[in-house]
Amino acid sequence: MQEARISEFKVGDKAVYPAQGVAEVVSIEEREIAGSRQRFYVLRILDSERRIMVPVKNADIVGLRNVICEAEIREIFEILRERTVAYDNQTWNRRYRGFMDKIKTGSIYDVAEVLRDLYRLKTEKSLSFGEKRMLENARGLVVKELAIALDRTEDSVREEIEAIFTTN
Repeated sequence: MQEARISEFKVGDKAVYPAQGVAEVVSIEEREIAGSRQRFYVLRILDSERRIMVPVKNADIVGLRNVICEAEIREIFEILRERTVAYDNQTWNRRYRGFMDKIKTGSIYDVAEVLRDLYRLKTEKSLSFGEKRMLENARGLVVKELAIALDRTEDSVREEIEAIFTTN
């Protein structure tokens, strides 16, 4: 249940950058840093003009990875359908930090758990402003990656996810 990480991307490839989502490799550039030449992936986060430079040699370390494959998609939907989610009586800010740590891993499995847990929590009580934003962020990250992996529109993926939460 771990997404494939690879160390070599080509220009035009899609990659997932932790906590930012799916990006396109727009170029691979060489720069001089501290007296040595290094190669960098230049990424453009989809649906934004944000650009990120990642040293090629550190791509695995920072968590840059491939978009999930079809076999992994089923696992994501299984995570979203899981009903036995344990909630403890943590304060919202402690929950928030735990959820944020999961999002920062870059693992779509962890992000799917955050989405599921926040959605389930929302049915039991009001979410804090920060939790609401995190719910939207997690939903956006999961929807974008699944839409690309499934070659479907984001709207159709979002509707499928919403149906899971409204029927479970």
